[in-house]
Amino acid sequence: MNRQIVLASSNQGKAREFKAMLEPLGYNVVLQKEFNVPEAKEDGLSFIENAIIKARNAAKYSNQWALADDSGICVDALNGAPGIYSARYSGVHGDEKGCNKKLL
Repeated sequence: MNRQIVLASSNQGKAREFKAMLEPLGYNVVLQKEFNVPEAKEDGLSFIENAIIKARNAAKYSNQWALADDSGICVDALNGAPGIYSARYSGVHGDEKGCNKKLL
């Protein structure tokens, strides 16, 4: 039995990881872009809240079961920062090079 689940992400690397975990269990993992799902507004106050927001958004627009995750880096010396703001810590969303530089 092959069941379909929508991954609430556009990250190809993340898709490979989830496919490797879930396809042996009978799940066909499909990226949300296959259903033209708009990006969710990640305005939760934790990684869990943001993952729930993304999964619910993908499920709503695809009318399918959906799965999401959220992650970031939490630095003890910065009292857990940047945390949920990791992707935009440098001031620009997704600027990994700037984020690393600011952390260093």
